[in-house]
Amino acid sequence: MKKTLLATLAVLLTVGTAQVYGQSVTGGIKANANLSNFIRTDLDGLDNPMRVGASVGGFLKWDITEHFALQPELMLHFKASKFEQTVGSVKTGTSYEYYGIEIPVYAVGQMQLGNGRGYIGAGPYVGLGFSAKNHPGGNLYSSNTLQRWDFGAGAMIGYEFGCRVGINAGYQIGFIDALDSGKDDATMLPQTVSLGLSYRF
Repeated sequence: MKKTLLATLAVLLTVGTAQVYGQSVTGGIKANANLSNFIRTDLDGLDNPMRVGASVGGFLKWDITEHFALQPELMLHFKASKFEQTVGSVKTGTSYEYYGIEIPVYAVGQMQLGNGRGYIGAGPYVGLGFSAKNHPGGNLYSSNTLQRWDFGAGAMIGYEFGCRVGINAGYQIGFIDALDSGKDDATMLPQTVSLGLSYRF
């Protein structure tokens, strides 16, 4: 409770400071569809096609100037992919499902385009996994196959209409090997492509 109160106070102070200096801080919600898999090394013969997932969350947008803003986000997501291997003429595979949370912070360049505003942004993110499972299989965290923490970078591009409804597309890549075991034999870096909608209050 104490940490929650301190975090809320910090946000309020930030918003108050921004308003004092004539800058605008607004918030919004967004929902994305995503496609994800892993960039792999030393995993010959193993295919990893992308599958569809989704994410939902909120963001704060701090318009520092007319053409530059900072946008931190808090996103809950479901990601999925599949691992397939062909032995002889027989293809076998397992489905991978992952639930977690990500906090990206984007530096955003923006400009007026027609009745709305176009923007492009880039920045780091940190992620924490809640659950990762193979079907058939089990929990990949409890078996020490994958690690929960992720850190990487992302980029996004979008357009916000005059009614504050926006469309956006993004790409993220992780810098930390997702494998918690077998690190000397192979690496797996997560990547995600997304397309979504947003609304800024």
